[in-house]
Amino acid sequence: MTNKILTFICNLFTNLNSTDIETGYKVFKIAMLKKINLVEKSFSFEPEVTVKLAKRKFKFYEVPITYNGRSYNQGKKIGLKDAFIALKAIFLYSIIN
Repeated sequence: MTNKILTFICNLFTNLNSTDIETGYKVFKIAMLKKINLVEKSFSFEPEVTVKLAKRKFKFYEVPITYNGRSYNQGKKIGLKDAFIALKAIFLYSIIN
C-alpha cells in the first residue's frame, strides 16, 4: 500500500503515469545518467532518479515483469521510515533544479 501511495505522489510531481516507482528494476542509457547528479544511497534512489529524469523530459517506458514476491521473513524489510525517506526525496528533488 505504501508503494502505491509513493508512486501516486511521485506521479503528481513528475506528471508521469508510473505504476511502481520503487520497482528496483530500471534500465538506463549511460548518457542519461551522466546528465544528472545522483546523491542518494538508500531506497530514496528510486524517486531521486525518477524525478530528476522526468524533469529533464526523458521518456519512460514500463515493461511488465513477473516475479515471486518475498515475505517479511525472506527479506522484505522496507518499513515506514523508508517510506518517509522516499517521500522526502520526491519533494526535495521536485523543487531543486
